[in-house]
Amino acid sequence: MTEDVAVLGAGMHPWGKWGRSFVEYGTAAARAALADARLEWRDVGSIVGADTVRGGYPGYVAGATFAKALGWQGARVASVYAACASGAQAVNTARAQILSGLADVVLVVGADAAPKGFFRPAGGDRHDDPDWLRFRVLGATNPTYFGLYARRRMALYGDTPEDFAQVKAKNSALGALNPYARYRKRVSVEEVAASAVVADPLRLLDICATSDGGAALVLSSLEFARRHGAADPVRIRAVSTVTPRYPNTVLDLPDIATDSAAGAPPPEETFRASIARAAYEEAGIGPEDLSLAEVYDLSTALELQWYEDLGLCAEGGGAKLLREGSTALGGRIPVNASGGLASFGEAVPAQAIAQVCELTWQLRGDAGDRQVAGARVGITANQGLFGHGSAVLAVR
Repeated sequence: MTEDVAVLGAGMHPWGKWGRSFVEYGTAAARAALADARLEWRDVGSIVGADTVRGGYPGYVAGATFAKALGWQGARVASVYAACASGAQAVNTARAQILSGLADVVLVVGADAAPKGFFRPAGGDRHDDPDWLRFRVLGATNPTYFGLYARRRMALYGDTPEDFAQVKAKNSALGALNPYARYRKRVSVEEVAASAVVADPLRLLDICATSDGGAALVLSSLEFARRHGAADPVRIRAVSTVTPRYPNTVLDLPDIATDSAAGAPPPEETFRASIARAAYEEAGIGPEDLSLAEVYDLSTALELQWYEDLGLCAEGGGAKLLREGSTALGGRIPVNASGGLASFGEAVPAQAIAQVCELTWQLRGDAGDRQVAGARVGITANQGLFGHGSAVLAVR
């Protein structure tokens, strides 16, 4: 177990398609987080930027870019890239700086201005890059992968397209209550079923969009928080950044092939299940202690998978948990009270930070109409390309 760090401030720029620079979104989110923390930018000892990658130039040097936009003041700087897990790894970098004594206050920022349509790799030939290979050799776009995973769940566990649609209906009802969400309209199961097929069995409303947006956090040592008058702040207790174990026998983006288990027995748990377990072990907390979870719902079927990977139910029990209403607001363990990526879309470097923003507001009791009653413990779950796992566990 490690020491906690305090979350003094959380801020976001609304998600959408705004047509402006990611720097603008991240700077707005940073200023909102600083205001929430009742701190000035000059009080920050370090800034960690979660990179975006466009045109082969990572993040335009994201950490320093945000520092420049806020005004040079001499803070330490770091930039982190881990695809969709970038935000959580930026949080982990900030936490390490605080716990090592390098800085008392660290600003974490992530933002993106996403392209239209689904994500694709940058140009050029990279024959050793699994992401390049799945697009160029197989033509397997992200929705293709999501559809394959949905088919796997249907074959193994009996999940149905109606179950997938119910995930969207649940999340859209919560996104309608979130002022930062891009899509603030309730969607019915029937509307999901009537939307266009993209990758059978998934339809357009089963798959998250690409978005512009930004999110930021102000983290500090507990001693600084107390000096600053925050006697009982939200605290980050664990951050998991594990990688897979060989052999990986379950299909996992971007690798379309799986490892053979002929030469070595497969691990006792899948990659995603290991992400959550590492966070639980570090925090000394189990899934039974959770009040809520924010998970990476790139598709409706993947949200059901996370229920099982987080230990909220047994393997194959995700759809049953959903049908019982356990993951809805007012249920035993609300999942994606923010509305999830279903309501936000992907702003890649920001989304894992945005998940922690939601936990912060929920654990403070500041989430308004989407408030989870009595929230005390929350977890986020995210996965980036090339074996970047991430989960953040926060308590109050």
